Amino acid sequence: MPNNNAPQDHDGRAAGAPDREGPAASLRDGGAIRGFGARLAAAMLARGPLCVGIDPHPGLLAAWGLEDSVEGLRSFSLTVLEAVEPLAAAIKPQVALYERHGSAGMAVLEELLAAAAEAEVLSIADAKRGDIGSTMAGYADAWLRDGSALAADSVTLSPYLGFESLRPALDLAAANGRGVFVLALTSNPEGASVQHVGGNESVAKRIVEAAAQENRRFAEQALGSVGLVVGATVGSALSELGIDLAALHGPILAPGLGAQGATGADMALTFGAAYPAVLGTSSRGILAAGPDIAALRAATTQTLAGLK
Repeated sequence: MPNNNAPQDHDGRAAGAPDREGPAASLRDGGAIRGFGARLAAAMLARGPLCVGIDPHPGLLAAWGLEDSVEGLRSFSLTVLEAVEPLAAAIKPQVALYERHGSAGMAVLEELLAAAAEAEVLSIADAKRGDIGSTMAGYADAWLRDGSALAADSVTLSPYLGFESLRPALDLAAANGRGVFVLALTSNPEGASVQHVGGNESVAKRIVEAAAQENRRFAEQALGSVGLVVGATVGSALSELGIDLAALHGPILAPGLGAQGATGADMALTFGAAYPAVLGTSSRGILAAGPDIAALRAATTQTLAGLK
């Protein structure tokens, strides 16, 4: 289980947490490829179960005194990484907010992902990709192939062309020690019109069961590498739909912590027995403290404390 009470070293890193030479985020353990789930479990144990979303909205850039430009985007992104690197198990850049700046914005995202890898902070590219056939294979190649400029430790995927349409990404991620987070039960009001359909045999439940089946290949690891996105504010939907997340054997990315209203206590109640596998995600609640690095770290530390 994640240890949120770990003492801190002088530089703010949890005592015992891996430094830049340490193993938590490393793709390889000796000659063997380490699964993403195992690497994430190690990072959560060492630093705590927190993912910091890097969401460079124009309003946040302005609040930081930055222009809504590629230069502002770069300054914002690298400042957030520098601030949270000792504390967060992962970062989650919102790909759409880099795409809006065109190829130069995507170059900033490439730089951020490379910097996170160098710092051994796990990255979750929030791209929500989903398609069929060779197009899905192309998305997988972009985000999950070793050597790709956009290679992240994991990527978010949409399964609404059928879970099996994600096969190219599922297999490439497993082969390369990377991971995926599949949209399962989101907290936006519109999501229920698709995800809740079927009641006790809902679309969301079928996605959860398919992900659990995929994670059987990681049975010997601390966590499987096929995670799910389940909103921190879904409330009673899990129990109402008869969804058992404890059987997933994979990480659960839970956006909605902080500014969207969810607390650690709420999440513990919502996720129940699956809570040890939950990676809480906060974006605006932490980013609003910037651009001062000390203030960003203080906000991150406070958020972590709420996940005890």
